[in-house]
Amino acid sequence: MFKASLIAAACAVFAVSAAHAEAPVFKPQTLVLKNIPKAAGPAVSIFNGKDLNDWSGWLGYPDPSRTYNAGDAKPIGAGGVGSIFTVVTEDGAPALRVSGETWGSLVHKGDFRNYHLRLEYKWSGKRHAPRLNEPENNGLLYHTHGNPGAVWGTWSRSVEFEIMTGSVGMVVPVGNGLEVDSSVAIDPSIIDPKQRFMAGAPLGSAVGNTALWNIENNSNADKPVGEWNTLDLYVFANHAVHVVNGVPVMEVWGLCDKATETSVCEPLIHGAIQLQSEGAETFFRNITLEPINSLPAIEVVK
Repeated sequence: MFKASLIAAACAVFAVSAAHAEAPVFKPQTLVLKNIPKAAGPAVSIFNGKDLNDWSGWLGYPDPSRTYNAGDAKPIGAGGVGSIFTVVTEDGAPALRVSGETWGSLVHKGDFRNYHLRLEYKWSGKRHAPRLNEPENNGLLYHTHGNPGAVWGTWSRSVEFEIMTGSVGMVVPVGNGLEVDSSVAIDPSIIDPKQRFMAGAPLGSAVGNTALWNIENNSNADKPVGEWNTLDLYVFANHAVHVVNGVPVMEVWGLCDKATETSVCEPLIHGAIQLQSEGAETFFRNITLEPINSLPAIEVVK
């Protein structure tokens, strides 16, 4: 076991080093969104402000600290609507509340492709173990597919638009074999694998549940705890742009899912919308989706 662990650690270090061989060092950029596509059809609300009948809940482990080392523990399974996930009134308007106490997922029953999704979220400041002393955390997961709880007994396979204080817009492939490509630079100031999106940088990748597990946002554009933030997610086929409070912070393409080691990495071009519960009370509102026929462009301000 010890020898296997050493080999795995060595392979992880090698994977990160190899990926970084051609990548430049990150330099701060000012990015703007250009050529924003017009809606190709009417917008629809996927949160009706009354109930969660269009959503399905799934809960992970009774003790969230077991999520990544479950052993013989079993997830709670289907549920959470009416307890972890509820409809409330916040700031005088309907909101979808995620308590964060038990980790899990709320998946919309629709299947979507080629869209612009907009939502507003805010933190209450209330956090739960085991993340009492860590940044508020949640996620907007798209191209969701497969069985509930397939990833760490808690989430469905998907691509994550991270909603975490200081990292909103980061991309995380959720599930073994999920892969995304982007323009990647190396930022020595952040945690491994130290990958950060930089427009115009060489091609880099993130692969679910590997040493190359994420690509950090280009910049932090989120507002302080207690204030509403607006997220815009533009998705066309297996290509997406993440926008935080009007600031583009991530572009990814080549989204694909290699479910087994012998299979082809199948392009991800559609799927459901998934919201996480991951240790912080979160409010969502005004969740709308409209069809588009193209993606906006990200431009570097010189």
